[in-house]
Amino acid sequence: MNPDEVRDKQFGRRFRGFSSEEVREYLEELATALEAREREIDRLSRELDHSQQELTDFRTQSRRLEAALAQSKEAAEEFKANAEREAQVIIAEAELQAEKILGQTHNRLARLHEDISELKRQRSQFEVRLRSLVEAHLKLLDVELERDRELAELEDKIKILRPPSS
Repeated sequence: MNPDEVRDKQFGRRFRGFSSEEVREYLEELATALEAREREIDRLSRELDHSQQELTDFRTQSRRLEAALAQSKEAAEEFKANAEREAQVIIAEAELQAEKILGQTHNRLARLHEDISELKRQRSQFEVRLRSLVEAHLKLLDVELERDRELAELEDKIKILRPPSS
């Protein structure tokens, strides 16, 4: 039933029935109330449609945000994994370089030990030669001293054998 049907409704006439004017007024009020209700129903229906569209939009947006969040999480995990791999590569390279440096240091240390040993050997040889040379010179000095004594003795003997000069 709509407001126009209420307005157009005709009632049969009877003796001593209702006042037709009151019935007409009542039917007009009823039609007006029905119109107001229909407008309210239309407005609420539009609001409901609008709300449902907003809900659909929000759900779509929510799914997009969830997908973006999942992609962000995946990208973050991938970034983290790449960073860990890169860190492991850097650590491995650093360890290799440290081992290389350590090996070079050990080689240098071994060469220094060899150099020190060679210098000690050369020093010992030098000391032996110097000692031999010093001892040889000492013997020569001793020989010279002995010779000087012998000469002094000979000169003393010669002085005795020589006549005094006048």
